[in-house]
Amino acid sequence: MDRFLRILAMSFFVGSLLACTERTGKQSAKEGEPSRPNILFIFADDWGWGDLSAHGHPYVKTPNIDRLVAEGTDFHRFTVASGVCSPSRAAVLSGHFPARFNINGHFAWVPQNAQRNMPDWLDNEATLLPSLLQQSGYVTAHFGKWHLSNNMIPDSPTPARYGYDTYGAFNCSGEQMPFYEDADKTIEFMENARRENQPFFINLWIHEPHTPHHVIPKYQWGFRELEETDNIYASVLSHADERIGKVLDALDRLNLTENTLVVFSSDNGPARAATPTALETYHDTATGVGYNIAGSKGITGGRKGYKAALFEGGIGVPFIARWPGKIKAGAVDSVSLISAVDLLPTFCEIAGVQLPDSYSPDGISQLGTLKGTPYPSRTKPLFWKMDGSWPINKNKPYHWVSYAIVDQNWKLVGNSDLSYVELYDITKDVYEQHDLKEENTEVVERLVHQIEEWQSSLPDKPDNKLFSEERNRL
Repeated sequence: MDRFLRILAMSFFVGSLLACTERTGKQSAKEGEPSRPNILFIFADDWGWGDLSAHGHPYVKTPNIDRLVAEGTDFHRFTVASGVCSPSRAAVLSGHFPARFNINGHFAWVPQNAQRNMPDWLDNEATLLPSLLQQSGYVTAHFGKWHLSNNMIPDSPTPARYGYDTYGAFNCSGEQMPFYEDADKTIEFMENARRENQPFFINLWIHEPHTPHHVIPKYQWGFRELEETDNIYASVLSHADERIGKVLDALDRLNLTENTLVVFSSDNGPARAATPTALETYHDTATGVGYNIAGSKGITGGRKGYKAALFEGGIGVPFIARWPGKIKAGAVDSVSLISAVDLLPTFCEIAGVQLPDSYSPDGISQLGTLKGTPYPSRTKPLFWKMDGSWPINKNKPYHWVSYAIVDQNWKLVGNSDLSYVELYDITKDVYEQHDLKEENTEVVERLVHQIEEWQSSLPDKPDNKLFSEERNRL
């Protein structure tokens, strides 16, 4: 009996040891994979809401972005924080309305920045998304357009000063990366991160379809039946879509797709010439020679206005999110009001990053919305500020708005002194066709007061530390 018990005990011990070894082996295999999700944020430049074949564009073909639509959720009510590039991008990095940094237009030559009461670059000492992720253990990279300063300001901080471990960029100080290298550099960075088993955050900020339009014959050939300007526009978007496809294929090859949130969006609505413009080429100091705005044929899916407007055509852009197993595949959310200022708190919650106690973003985390809980009206208001043209310019009929607010279901737009406003129920009227101010005077009064209070919280001028040497000599 004793011998039997000893054998039984030994069998139990060996079995337990084998089970423990098996569990340890499985755990070791998992330890070889990043435990936190990767984040790939693809940000296009002037890509209109209607400039996707998935959104019904009559001739543009975007099969790779359409793949994201099929494998993720297409959010139809996302807005950026400005109708132009630099302030829109500043909001993404900071989680704040760009007016808090006096960034109300694009970064240009130093005298133009000074004339518009703007700094010469975004404050790199502010609380910023890449820095927060970098400090928490993510490897971070930026590839593509920068424009949070300008290549004409040589003493401006490079992207490395904003929390990126690696970067290749244009519209920044220093060497200008060729725009078409963005995908290859992104793939190389992902391969290195995979090899080191590190979670990554990547900005892939593509050039297209901003001017100058750089055309390549093989893409033009695919749209040879179109008129020249349409051919140019379709071919540059096709080139961009193909590069995005290369990155998505690399995620598959590296077995990273399941653990990577991919977001595709745009910094503002499509550019359009205000008056008939002849097709010409010109040289851009950051990206080289290409076609001018006559080749810009973007559409907004029926939304009012274009780039540089605070109507939905200028700030309502594509927003597609894919995260297998977390975000619904093949879904459309046509009600949730998501803003670019929400991206910092959202990405940080996804990454498990605690926001500093001293930091209070203008946005909110939209993780629940991404996972399928609609957010149809905002309880935390959104504000916009731009330099509108008043009285209304007949060649730019939608560019008169200087201030806008969205609060709950209401959107109010106003001119520079708020002497003229329009009011829309933005949850029901994305095309802004029905001005409801006459029958909702109390709502108008409340929203105007909110804008005035917000105005009083904004700085009068930028901090001198954000001035270049040239600025200090003016």
